[in-house]
Amino acid sequence: MGERLGLALLHRFEPETAHRLALQALKLGAAPCPGLVTSERLRTTVAGLALTNPVGLAAGFDKNATALSGLSRAGFGFIEVGAATPRPQPGNPKPRLFRLSEDAGVINRFGFNNDGMEAIAARLASRPRDAVIGLNLGANKDSLDRAGDFATVLAHCGAQLDFATVNVSSPNTERLRDLQGKDALAALLAGVMTARGTLDRPIPVFLKIAPDLDADGLRDVAEVATASAIAGIIATNTTLSRDGLRSPLAHEAGGLSGQPLFDRSTRVLARLSALVGPGMPLIGVGGVGSADQAYAKIRAGASAVQLYSALVYGGLSLVKDIAEGLDRLLMRDGFANVSEAVGTDRAAWL
Repeated sequence: MGERLGLALLHRFEPETAHRLALQALKLGAAPCPGLVTSERLRTTVAGLALTNPVGLAAGFDKNATALSGLSRAGFGFIEVGAATPRPQPGNPKPRLFRLSEDAGVINRFGFNNDGMEAIAARLASRPRDAVIGLNLGANKDSLDRAGDFATVLAHCGAQLDFATVNVSSPNTERLRDLQGKDALAALLAGVMTARGTLDRPIPVFLKIAPDLDADGLRDVAEVATASAIAGIIATNTTLSRDGLRSPLAHEAGGLSGQPLFDRSTRVLARLSALVGPGMPLIGVGGVGSADQAYAKIRAGASAVQLYSALVYGGLSLVKDIAEGLDRLLMRDGFANVSEAVGTDRAAWL
């Protein structure tokens, strides 16, 4: 009851203000946090990361790593903060965040607003050490070397991380998605992996891709990813598609996330799984708002999932509900561990 009232109150505020208030509540310990959610079925290892459960927080919720203590008690198996850019930047003009309540979706056009890698690295230095925490790497909008920005952020922040994600798939920085092209992506990843090699403790690096890639583009990404030393792929970021939306805010520019993204992102996930094979773990993102949807992502080829937009409508208790519901689904279907379920229903999405 308390959380439902809290969500109703937050929804009376402009979305970005509500987001800021939610982060503040987490920082102050005022948000309900269920703590550790795990079982033998849920414990898994993804790209060398030992996870208590496969339900993670996607990047964008805590852009500046300000609420890590609260988030580490919210039941997530892993947490991704950022995106971080070398220099602070304000992002795009407000308003830039929109609730599509009729569709259980969100449109954002933030544009990598963040405090910059130095401030974020300082906060990560005091991070909870009992949580798996990664950083989404971004590029400054006005950078003369956007590909180099990703390596710069990793070199600066990597010592405080368990993993990092190369984000070339945000639609809100002009021409950023051009870096998903085969040659550009190969060169960018080579630079990032060189930076990774300078760290005292090399960490897994993931690549986050867009859901709007065509078949050739997806094939190119799979080929480059397989040839590089990256640990896995996160599929997917937000979409530019507006298919089937009912909300009067559907015309707003930016990336669409939440329930309208589920089918599109899961199809891309399944196709990518078929292209890269079982040797490269995938993390499924896009429209995960229930245990059934998390399970569908896993059976389509994901080793773990992430959520963010669903929290706008379901609150933090959703994390516990999804993890516990996933545990029941695995038990129902006779899987001793979530890893056994990965890709078992991929064909249904191809």
